Formats: sequence, C-alpha cells, structure tokens
Amino acid sequence: GGVVESCSPCVPAAQQQGIAILEKELAQLKLPDISGKSGKVRYSFSSCEADSRSLLQALSLTNISFLSPSPCSRGHGSFNLKVENVYMKIILRLGSDTTGKPTISTSDCSARISKVRVRFSGKLGWLYNLFHRVIESKLRKNLERKVCDNVAKSVQNELQKQVRTLPVTARIDDKIGIDYSLVAPPRATAHSLDADLKGEFYSLAHRSTVPFSPLPLAFPSDHERMVYFGASSYFFNTAGIAYHKAGALVFEITEAMIPKESEFGLDTSAFSAFIPQLEEMYPNMPMKFRLSTPTAPFLTIGPGGISFQPIVDVQAYAILPNSSLAPLFLLSLVRNVSAVINVRSGRIVGSLDVGRIRLSLKDSAVGHFQVQFLQTIMNYLTSSILLPRLN
Repeated sequence: GGVVESCSPCVPAAQQQGIAILEKELAQLKLPDISGKSGKVRYSFSSCEADSRSLLQALSLTNISFLSPSPCSRGHGSFNLKVENVYMKIILRLGSDTTGKPTISTSDCSARISKVRVRFSGKLGWLYNLFHRVIESKLRKNLERKVCDNVAKSVQNELQKQVRTLPVTARIDDKIGIDYSLVAPPRATAHSLDADLKGEFYSLAHRSTVPFSPLPLAFPSDHERMVYFGASSYFFNTAGIAYHKAGALVFEITEAMIPKESEFGLDTSAFSAFIPQLEEMYPNMPMKFRLSTPTAPFLTIGPGGISFQPIVDVQAYAILPNSSLAPLFLLSLVRNVSAVINVRSGRIVGSLDVGRIRLSLKDSAVGHFQVQFLQTIMNYLTSSILLPRLN
C-alpha cells in the first residue's frame, strides 16, 4: 500500500487487553443444566451462575436441586466450586473486509482445567460429598467447553463490534482527507504486528479514482525498534493530486514578502531593464506573481530520497492604482527538486532542495523578450520566498 506500519509492542499489549476482556466475560459464566446418576442417587443442577469474581480464582454456584435415593425425598442446597489451573489457547484470525476495515474472529480455542473441586453444603451435604468425583468430572468437561463458547461469543459480540467502529479515514484540513484502510489482512507474528495501509490522500470536495495503484512495501527483517513506519511514492503522489485538484497548489509572491535586506523591489521598474515595454505601459507600478501547477507534481523515491521535476506556471501582474490586476506575461518554470523526509515532534516533515530553473515564455501582453534575463530574479524569488513556505 501507500503506507505500512510495524509495531513490536502491539502483541503483548493486545494479549493484556484480551485477558482483561476474557476475565470479564468468564466472570459472568452460566453453566448448562447438569443431571446424572451415581449408583442409586440421581442429581440435577440448574441455574448455575458464577459470581462477580474471576473464574480464574473461584466459582460460587447456587440454586441446585438434589434428588436423594428415596424417590419421595428431595433436598435443596448449594455448593462451592473451586477451579484450579485453567489453561486456555486462543487463536484469533485478523482480516479485512471489502471496505478495508479490520476484522477479527476466533480461529481456534482449547481449554483445559487440571482440577475441579466441589464441596456441598446443606442438610444432605455429607451425602452428596460421597460422590463428588463423578460430578467434578462432568463439571470440568462442561466448564472447558463453556469457556471456549464464551470466548467465541465475546470475540464476535464485543471485540469484532469494537473493531468495526475503527475509522479508516481522517480529515487533514478543510480541503484534504486521507484514507488509511487496510489493503491486506494484518500479519501477526510472535514479535510484531504488521499492517499494509492504503495511504491515499483525496479531495474532500470530490473524490476520484487514482490513475495508478499502490506499490508493495516491505520492512527490514530486524525488529530492533519499537515502531517502523514506511511510505511509498503512492502516499506522496496522491497528496499532490489531491492538493492540485483542491486548488491548494497556488502561491502568490508580493512586495510585502520580499526581505527588506534584499534591496530588491517587486515593481515594473526592476523588470524594465529586461522588458523595456514595461516602463512605457506600466511605469513604476507594483507587481505580483501567481504560481500554480498545470498538472499535479509526480515524484519518485530513490536511495537519495525524494526527487521530482514540477512544472509551474508563473503569471506576472501589474497592480494598477485602482488595485485591479493587469496581466503582463506568463512563464513556464521547470526545476529539479529533491527532498529528504524526516520525523520531528511526531510529524512527518520534509526539507526541499532545488536546482536551477528553466524558463520559457508561454504568453505575453508586453511583447516578446528574452526570458533568460529573468533567470536570476526567478531563482531568487523561488529560493528565498517560495521554498521556505513549502518547507
């Protein structure tokens, strides 16, 4: 996908959360009715429910009916059930649905209880304690089966329900959002949890299909660091497309943005040395440049970082006394740009470096002129004003 993430502490953290949910679920365990016969004694257990304490500690079960050897004699009582050494093996299957949201289900479950002890109380408790082993065996098998039934129920009704509420898109600003839905099921190992995410930026006003597919990504085999995060060119190029469609890749350079120490004025007088017609048509008037991209920038990622060659249209205007704009000329600017990506204070940041520009004249309202004379000025304006804003 456009983004991948690997998290080493996710596995133990998930185990701790899973145990907490499991204890809560098993504390509400209700056993099915149990009946049987030992010699001439028939017995029946009904409405057996665990108290609020953890199953992993003890169970107190009530409302049990006992039938004595005499068909006319019936006794009621209760018993304490002590469960020792509960072993559970639960395998969860992580997946993703058609919308890219994560899914979770129980792939396998086995439970083993090493010992179950039953002690009866009541008028005939001494009698029932004589055949406690038969009852303990049945209770142990029922408990083992019920534990896994409750695990599957808890995963389906609680864990899966919570997972379904996880968002897979986020709003970046008032123009752009990002889709980080899964493009493949998460991969869990003994050491980490890896997730392939879409990492696609889109315009909030109008989302359209991206004309290229996400690239496969892979992490280094080592797990020395806690979290790894990777991004492909898909991540950055969809950002370029989204911001271009939203009209956000438009920049203006005005006189107020020129550093005072530069001793350079952004007016027709400064450019009249290269374009004599300016002095005649718009003498000593302030100017403004509007930079825009006719197409979204497309970048590649290599060993040295990110590189791209954006095409920028530069429209020059004279600002008339009534504040209206008079178009002067339109330049096409091509420049090699490289970027190094880093993380600072929890944010992905970039540092751009630019090479020299190539200019061509696309249109002019002040007659033809040699654009190479403007090379130095445009280098200065883009490097000292535009570049810091982009960074």
